[in-house]
Parts: sequence; C-alpha cells; structure tokens
Amino acid sequence: MATAQVVKTVNAPLSAVWARLSDFTGLKVGGPIESFSFEGEGVGAVRTIGMGGGKVVERLDACSEEARAFTYSIINEDSALPFANYSATVQLGDNGDDTTVVIWTGTFEPRGVPEADAVNVANGIYAGAIAGAKAALGG
Repeated sequence: MATAQVVKTVNAPLSAVWARLSDFTGLKVGGPIESFSFEGEGVGAVRTIGMGGGKVVERLDACSEEARAFTYSIINEDSALPFANYSATVQLGDNGDDTTVVIWTGTFEPRGVPEADAVNVANGIYAGAIAGAKAALGG
C-alpha cells in the first residue's frame, strides 16, 4: 500500500474549516470536476464525481464532529483516478490561535501508474482541496 499525506495550516477557526471540508455534498463543478451528484446523507452517503471522461464514486465511511475527522473511500473499480483499495482520512486540529491544521492522509494501491505518480496525484488532490478551503475562508 502507498501512502500520501498533506499537512497544511488554514488561517481560520477550527469550526469554520470543519464546516467547509466535512461537507461531503459540497463539491462544485469546475476545474477538473465535470459533474457531481450524491445520494444519501451522513455516514454511508455516496457522491459521484465526473472527471477526465470517467467517474469517481466515493462513500463517506466515518465522520466525527467531536474528533473533527472523517474518512471516505473510492468504491468503484473503474475510477478515473489511479488508485485501487483507496481510503482517506481528513483530521483537523485547533492550533489555539484561530488557525487550523489539516492532515489529509490516503492509502491505496497504485493502479496503472508508478507509485510515485499515484502519490503525486493524491497529494495534488489534497493540497487543492485545502487551498480551496483557504481561499473560501480567507485564510
């Protein structure tokens, strides 16, 4: 299994960053995302993301507001991303100064590309999502 991890600080309070990143249905069409839909709510919800002529189907596996962490997995074998057996956890922490640390960690088996390339793709996704939260929150 390969592991990818991005750790970044967002200059916004924990509650605001949590509200932004933990919204499993909050993705918007734009950039590499060509389409987006979801079914259900809370743990067990499934979102389908159209990108690169394919799709990525993700399921919310765990979510704890108290722990400020959530875990999701890719559940379609024909994912547009180069991962098999993919699972990721996003953990937030309060730095005590109105900033929040975001630790986004994924584990997977590279599919169709060298491990370093798959790790780079994952790291790019995580960094992009965190940058989007930073921009939205002014931090």
